[in-house]
Amino acid sequence: MAYDYAEAFSTGLFRPDFPVPEDMMVGAGKGVQSRYNVYRNNVTVSLIDALAAVYPAVQRITGTAFFRAMARFYVRALPPESPLLFEYGRSFPDFIESYEFAQDMPWLADTARIERAWLDAYHAADRPVMVARALTAVPPAALADLRFCAHPAARIVRSIYPAVAIFVMNRREGPVSSMKSSAAEDALITRPEQEVIVSRLPAGGAVFLSSLLQGLSLGVSASKAFEQAPEFDLSGNLAAMITAGVFTGINLEM
Repeated sequence: MAYDYAEAFSTGLFRPDFPVPEDMMVGAGKGVQSRYNVYRNNVTVSLIDALAAVYPAVQRITGTAFFRAMARFYVRALPPESPLLFEYGRSFPDFIESYEFAQDMPWLADTARIERAWLDAYHAADRPVMVARALTAVPPAALADLRFCAHPAARIVRSIYPAVAIFVMNRREGPVSSMKSSAAEDALITRPEQEVIVSRLPAGGAVFLSSLLQGLSLGVSASKAFEQAPEFDLSGNLAAMITAGVFTGINLEM
């Protein structure tokens, strides 16, 4: 196999034990190893900074030193596969979940998942949101078969921890108050206008909305929600989701 200089150069950037590419040259009097190490460090630091920009709540929770150490392990284990820096770190929440030194913070990965969903919602395509009066055109007999068109920014993150409260407390300015609940919280991430909104879904809401976003009918989605949460408020949840900008419209073709 032919020697690939570019591959050898880039591979070594994420492996401290990797030798300097054999064809690398620098100016007279300058050490190849030391110059390569500087470049290697600059790349790693830049990627760590990119992760810190995407996951500020996670960094605030762990502290800067812990976050940057964890991020360095991530960068070395999973270097970028895309030239788009925005895409980097998409698997960071999964890495956090398995990271040995974060096991005493089991809710940290879900907090990171909400942060990633926040960024994806922020960069999602613009679409006009559905308004509640659109439902008035639907005959009552056809409501159960109704299907909704999802807004590109709509996201759901399910968690067995109070991840929404943890996210909110650590994304705003000021001191962080102590947690008063350990109840599970499912997050709804939307962008009805220019601002991304993170809110907590009520019992049954995540199942209901997930089903709708998968293209299932209103009747089927509601049945799934009632199976999980008999107290599920169908009209209240649907109204809240429309207000939050989850949908762009309805599909009247049955």
